[in-house]
Amino acid sequence: MSRILSNALNLIWLVFGGIWLALGYMLAGVVCCLLIVTIPYGIASFRIASYALWPFGRTVVDRGGRIGVVTSIGNLIWIVVAGIWIAIGHVLTSIPMFLSIIGIPLGIANLKMIPVSLAPLGKQIVEVDPVRVRWPCASDRVRKTNLTRDRHSGGGRW
Repeated sequence: MSRILSNALNLIWLVFGGIWLALGYMLAGVVCCLLIVTIPYGIASFRIASYALWPFGRTVVDRGGRIGVVTSIGNLIWIVVAGIWIAIGHVLTSIPMFLSIIGIPLGIANLKMIPVSLAPLGKQIVEVDPVRVRWPCASDRVRKTNLTRDRHSGGGRW
């Protein structure tokens, strides 16, 4: 997705619900930071708030490495206490967005937030590199032919 299209969709998203969604996540982050035990949830809520404010051109990935027992237990507690309700909210608010052609990308972005809202610990929000379209050329066919021949013949000649 080009940067111009991404910014245009982000502005439409901001007007039609992104600001309220981000404010809700920020409020949840403030409430979670009141207790020492729930500070990781507060930090995760602030991270999700930034994603909810400007989702196009960014995506959620795992932090990498193994997920620890504490993170898994924390995500399980989050799912039971808040995650399932937030996910239901994302589904319910995406339905009206799908009713218009302009709202379809907004509904998809709303549904893309469900995994991070269910299990926010151990996730990271990163920028998406724009995909460069490259036309196939003759060297691609030669390389594909060589790979197919090597795979079927054990690497030898025909």
